[in-house]
Amino acid sequence: MKLPPSVIKARKFDDADHGLSHCMKAVDFIIELGDRYLFIEIKDPQHPQALPTNQNEWIRKFQSGRIDVDLGQKYRDTFLYEWATGKSQKPIYYYVLIALDTLTDADLVSRTDALKRSIPAEIPPSVPWTKKVVHGCAVFNIHSWNKTWKQFHISRT
Repeated sequence: MKLPPSVIKARKFDDADHGLSHCMKAVDFIIELGDRYLFIEIKDPQHPQALPTNQNEWIRKFQSGRIDVDLGQKYRDTFLYEWATGKSQKPIYYYVLIALDTLTDADLVSRTDALKRSIPAEIPPSVPWTKKVVHGCAVFNIHSWNKTWKQFHISRT
């Protein structure tokens, strides 16, 4: 992905450098813009070397919703890490790119709704939080990503 000039800083986060990979999950990338942070998670089940399991097993896990818990935990652990280091002073948006051509719009809506519940993105009025945990989140395939994020165009190499 070629980054536009509006990016202040972009970093790969899902590696051993943050020092807590033994107990915390992490999103793949954190991108800082002038007015927000983007937490980006990328899954590429069409690229067999990119998966810890086989493609069909991963797709079943995704379609059943079991992946939502993992994606939510990646966000929460990364949020906690960034908050504890004082780097969460701007609104945070979490986007998951699933590079799977067979995903339908209905699949993306369903997984986005499940991700919102897993984070949690929408807090009941009875919960006395004064700040949002996430300002927005969505699940994309390559086509919907490129339609929404023209400045962060994705293509297979």
